[in-house]
Parts: sequence; C-alpha cells; structure tokens
Amino acid sequence: MAGRALLAVAALALLVGASTASAETVLKRGNGGEPKSLDPHYADLTMETNIIGDMLIGLTTEDAAGNAMPGAATRWDVSPDGKTWTFHIRNHLWSDGLPVTAQDFLFAWQRILNPKLAAPYAYQLWVVKNAKAISDGKMPPSALGVTAPDDKTLVVQLEHPAPYLPELLTHLATYPVPRHVVMAKGNAWSKVGNYVSNGPYVVTEWVPNDHVTLSKNPKFYDAAHVRIDRVEYYPTNDAVAAIKWVRGGVIDTQNPFPAILIDWLRANMPKALQMIPYLSVYYVNFNMTRKPFNDVRVREAMNLAFDREIVTDKIIKLGEPPAYGMVPPNTTNYPGGATMGFRSMPYAERIKRAQALMRAAGYGPNNRLRVTYATTTNTDSIRMAAAFQSMLRAIYVDASIVQSEVQVHYKKLETGDFDLAYANWVADFNDATNFLDLLRCGNGDNWGNNYAHYCNKDYDGLLDKANQQTDLKTRGELLRQAEDIALKDFAWIPVRFSNTLDIVQPYVKGWISNAREINRSRWLWIEKQTAAR
Repeated sequence: MAGRALLAVAALALLVGASTASAETVLKRGNGGEPKSLDPHYADLTMETNIIGDMLIGLTTEDAAGNAMPGAATRWDVSPDGKTWTFHIRNHLWSDGLPVTAQDFLFAWQRILNPKLAAPYAYQLWVVKNAKAISDGKMPPSALGVTAPDDKTLVVQLEHPAPYLPELLTHLATYPVPRHVVMAKGNAWSKVGNYVSNGPYVVTEWVPNDHVTLSKNPKFYDAAHVRIDRVEYYPTNDAVAAIKWVRGGVIDTQNPFPAILIDWLRANMPKALQMIPYLSVYYVNFNMTRKPFNDVRVREAMNLAFDREIVTDKIIKLGEPPAYGMVPPNTTNYPGGATMGFRSMPYAERIKRAQALMRAAGYGPNNRLRVTYATTTNTDSIRMAAAFQSMLRAIYVDASIVQSEVQVHYKKLETGDFDLAYANWVADFNDATNFLDLLRCGNGDNWGNNYAHYCNKDYDGLLDKANQQTDLKTRGELLRQAEDIALKDFAWIPVRFSNTLDIVQPYVKGWISNAREINRSRWLWIEKQTAAR
C-alpha cells in the first residue's frame, strides 16, 4: 500500500507541473473515495454527488452558499393547495448542442422510478403523485403525475403539499438525463465519450482509482461566469495522506479531513480549515433481517453500551454534539426534543441495564454474542470502531471489525451483507423528513437507504399524516412523534451530529461553508495559484 501511495503522489505531482504550465485554470479536489457511477440514477454517495452536481443541473440548483435557486427552470407557479407546480424550462442546451426540454425531465423521472432500475434514491421522488406506486411495481412509469404539455413546460402533481420542493429539486435524483443519448446508448450513456450534460462541466476522463476530470462546458447557459476551466477529482481514501498532498500543492481542497489531526490543523493550517455545524448524522445500523437484531432488547442494550461522549470528546474532538436522536439540531421547521430516554442515566447504570437486557435475550458471560461490525477504511471510522468494539465486550458481545473502502462498504449496506454497520447521512434538503424517511418501510428489494430494514406502520403513518399538513407547527409535532417511536424502537445507534470537514487552500476563492456542505465548482476561482504552490 505504501508503494502505491508514493506512486500516486508522484503521478499527481506530474499533473500539477503540467497544469501549472498550461493556460487553463485547474482545480484539484480531494473527494474521499472512488465513485461507482456518474449516472445520477445509480449514484448515492457524496463523492458521486459532488462530481455529478458539477455536470447536471436540475429544475433548481445551488447557489454559492448551497441554497436553492432557479436552475433549468427560470420560474415556477404553485396552485393554491400547494399540490400542483408548473415549471418553466430555461432556453438552454445539452453539451452536444441539442436543446434541453421538459420531456428530458419527464423521461428521467420515469426512468429512476422504474423498479427494474433499482435506483437507490428513487424514493426522493415519492412526493410526486403515483411515484411510490410506480417504485413498488403497482403502476407503470407512465402513470407518474408529471406532464410536459410543451418543450418548455413541466407540470408536476404532488401527493401532498411540499413547501421544501425547490430544495428537494437540487438533489441528483431529480436531475434530467439526455433522453436522446440514453435511448441510443442505454446505461452506457454515462461513460466518458458518451456523457452529455446541461451544467457547467462535462466529464472528459476517468482513470479508475486515480482521478475523474471534468472540463468546462462551453454550451452551459452561464458559462461566461464559470472561472475554473478544469476540475479534477481524486479518490482520497487515505485522508491523512491527503492532508500531505494539500500541503504539497498536489490538491487544492480535501473532504473529509481526519479528526485525529484536528489539533495540528488548528495550529498549522487554520486559514484552510472549514468547519461549521452540518446537517448530517453518523449512526450504526442493525441488520434487522438477522437474529438477534430483530430483538428490541439487544438493540437497546447496544445503544446503552455505546458511550457517545467518549467518541465526541475523547476520540473525534471536533466539538460535535453526541447524538441521542436522528434529526440534527437547527433543522428547519422542526421543534426537536426527541431523545433516547436513558440520556441522563450514568454510564455505569447503563451498562448494568444493558447486561440485564442481554441476559434476558439469552446471552451472558458463558454465551457471548459474536457479530461483525462493518466500517470504512476512513481513519476516524476505524478509531470509532475500535472504541465500540471495546464497549460491546462489557455486555457479552464480541465484534469483529470488517473494513472496506467506501464504495464497497455501502454496497454491503445496500445488499444486507452485515450485522452492524457504520453509516453517515448528509441532508439532501433542509427538512426533518430527509432523515426520518430513512426508516420508512420498504417493499420487496426496494428499501432505499433503510439499510436496517426497520418497519413500523405507526411510524410510517405519522410521517404520512405530517405530509398532509399545511400548518408547519402541526407538521413538525407529528414528525417529532414519529422520531420518538423510532428512538423507543432503538432502530439505530445514533452516534454524533457532525461538522463540515473541509480543507480549502486560501487561494481557492468563492468557497462559502454551509450546513449542506455543497460547494459547486462553478462558483469558485483561484488567485495567485502559482505563488501559493
């Protein structure tokens, strides 16, 4: 591994020299891991979202601070009941010169909802009329409540009012795909050479496990204001090594940075450190399709044994709050307050209760529970895994840690190949439902990101009831009641609510830290790059 890392650094250094000699402005971004796809209908990881979000533009898109703004639609009208939205499509082109039409959106949304595609983010469109029934195979894609009366008009009918829709429509699940290319190439449309985009950049090179190169799209409707000519994304699985690359001028930004280096970063790179509260939660999944994780006593015991304060205060040390709930603080239109009942219980008492629960479930000193714990190769995740492993021993549980690179790890979660598994959820839009929907019941093979396969009809019923409310206070209270149910079921082990973890060289301008950690390359520029290197 060390030899491969040195070769990677050398290769990157050569690229830096080449780009410095070029007249192009190049931004090199450390992206945390290797993408599995550049097709928005197959992508579901942050590193894929970062790349695809530089290439495709939804009806709305993000401004420099991560807020929703008009994108492929210049404006929209909303019916008095909040359930019919009419979007007016901007006059703009795909990168091959053909016009972007309302039919491209209709085609894309029908495609992602087709259950044969098994798209991980299909559920993001369930707010649209008949979308869930289509995902469940109960209706054909043509039944979707969306029409395109002409090339520049898209009419969207919703199942219920959704005031957060403009923010939801920035999500990659709602992006258009070029209908003419997909129909000609099938799934191969997203390969380099076939890819057609309607955003600031288009992919021109992908060397697996090395880099993905995006080049400026001259046909983008706002190309005149895009100041970076080329963006190169690097799969920096080793975040510690990535910090060395930032210091050496090999890459300009890195996400995430390793918490183990936080004191050093504060002392040596304070101007590059970008860290603010984030709409994100780290948590541990139980695989409830496997025994004994279908037993609430076992799930409660493991929650009791997990010392969140040790993780946040002694291991991670980023000033992040421990999580005793699912929804991060300061989420819009949400009252908060839902928390696990044992929060104020001293840790020694928690262990005694956890041991009693495990004995009641049939385990003890002479009959220990042996489980696997899946995590990524991220330095912080490994440190947390070792701590959790130690905590579990006190309640008669022996956990074997299984490490995988990010892409492989999340594939295990999707396929149920785990007992316990670490995960991180980052808000797609600022609303409590974006976290609570992670625990909705699935159907057949379609469980979305509900890796635990948790299912409680009362929980789902409260979410459905909340969705019918137009009064935000009433809606928020119903959502809080739903969170209470999931917490009493110990559906997860919430770990911590996180901060943004970005390192950005001071010469990279236009970077605005925000709670969604969305920083599209179209808004950035570089000053005094040569001198800084």
